[in-house]
Amino acid sequence: MRLRFEGVIWYWRGPAPFHFVTVPPVESEMIHDVASVVTYGWGMIPASVTIGDTTVTTALWPKDGGYIVPIKKALQDREGLGVDDEVHLILDIDA
Repeated sequence: MRLRFEGVIWYWRGPAPFHFVTVPPVESEMIHDVASVVTYGWGMIPASVTIGDTTVTTALWPKDGGYIVPIKKALQDREGLGVDDEVHLILDIDA
């Protein structure tokens, strides 16, 4: 499954700081439809994310009935990204 969408990078200050992009509702529903086949537990969905010329592996997190995409520091550094930047993402989920 390949999904393309845009979103804004936001900061979560939890026990360890993370940066995320929220998956839009339509795409979240598409992921939910295959979640039981691809999850490795706790609702986490393994995926690769591409922004610009950089692709990294990650896992989507369930949140508020949808999903959020962690934006790893290596990806941020390579693409010069930060909080409040709007990005175009390509998500690949092996369903």
